[in-house]
Amino acid sequence: MRYVRNTVLTVLALIFGAFLHYTLPQHDIVRVVNTYQERQDLDNWTRIFWAHPDYQSDTLTNRDVQFIQTVKKKTFLFGFIRRDAEEVMVYRNEDTSWGWPPYFKFDTASLQTEADDLRSTPENPKWAVITHYGWRIELFSAFPNAVAIRPVESPDVTIIPWFNIFFFTVLIVGALFVRAMWRQFRERTIDPMLDDTRDAWEKVDDFAEEKRSRLRRWWQSWTGR
Repeated sequence: MRYVRNTVLTVLALIFGAFLHYTLPQHDIVRVVNTYQERQDLDNWTRIFWAHPDYQSDTLTNRDVQFIQTVKKKTFLFGFIRRDAEEVMVYRNEDTSWGWPPYFKFDTASLQTEADDLRSTPENPKWAVITHYGWRIELFSAFPNAVAIRPVESPDVTIIPWFNIFFFTVLIVGALFVRAMWRQFRERTIDPMLDDTRDAWEKVDDFAEEKRSRLRRWWQSWTGR
C-alpha cells in the first residue's frame, strides 16, 4: 500500500512540476535572425500548445501566427548554467489576452516590431533577452510563446528570475502554512475523535469479554467443567 501511495504521489509531483515548467516565465539570451508569419493548422491534438486569444480560436482549424527565429545560447540545469555553444530556437508570438496562462499579453504587433529591430548577423550580433513560456516540441509543432524581448549588452549578462523566486517562496510558505493548519486541525479534531473511537471499542471489547466470562461460568456451573 505504501508503494502505491508513493507512486501516485510521485506521478502527481511530476505532473505538477511539468505544469509549472511549462507555465512559468523563462529567459533566454538570443540573437534574432528573422521574423515571419505563417498559417498554422490547429487540430484537436496540437491545439493545447497554442494560445486562445479569442472565442473563434476554439472553432478555427487554422490561423496566421507570427514567429521569431533566433540563435540561442545553450544552457543546462534548467537554464541556470550557460554554455558557450549555440542552438536555433523558434518562438511563436501570440496574444494570451485574458486566457491561460495569465500573462495578459495584448502587444503581439509591438513585440514583433521590437524583434524586427533587433535582427542581426553573426559578424555584428545584437543580443537580447527573450521572456517566454512553453516548450519546443518539434513532433507536435509546438513552440514557446514569447511574451517580452529587450536588448542586452552581451550574452554574458546575469538574469535573475525574480518572479519565479517570489512564486516559489509564496508556494513554499503557503504549503508550510497549510501543513501547520492541517496538523493543528488533526490534533484538535481528528486525534480526539480517534481516541474516543478507540476508547469506545475498548469498552465494547471489555463488555463482550465480561459477557463471555459470565456465560463460561454459567456453563461450568451446569456441566461441572
